[in-house]
Amino acid sequence: MVMFLFLVIALAVVVAAVTLAVVGGGEGDGPLPEAAPERLRDSLPPDRPVNRADVESLRFPLAARGYRMADVDDALSRLGAELAERDARIADLESALAGAQATAHVSMEKHGRPEEQR
Repeated sequence: MVMFLFLVIALAVVVAAVTLAVVGGGEGDGPLPEAAPERLRDSLPPDRPVNRADVESLRFPLAARGYRMADVDDALSRLGAELAERDARIADLESALAGAQATAHVSMEKHGRPEEQR
């Protein structure tokens, strides 16, 4: 019975010592300082359009429960805006090309087709 009591007291002392060390009751300046949250270091370039290499090299820092939502949301909104801008530019170029082809077709029909080279 004495041995059991000794083991219980020893276990309580060890648990208390570990708890005080983790909480900051041991030596030092007190509890651990707050760590600054990890930020996205290599974000998408603000001075030029995003290219494939930029997207492939993009790595989000981990947070307590996965990725920092603000960093991911910023990157996705930037990519979405640039894709929409490119889609609009492609549509403009395709309509300009279709108009130029139609004008060339009408012009050839009016003036006749040039003779084929022999």
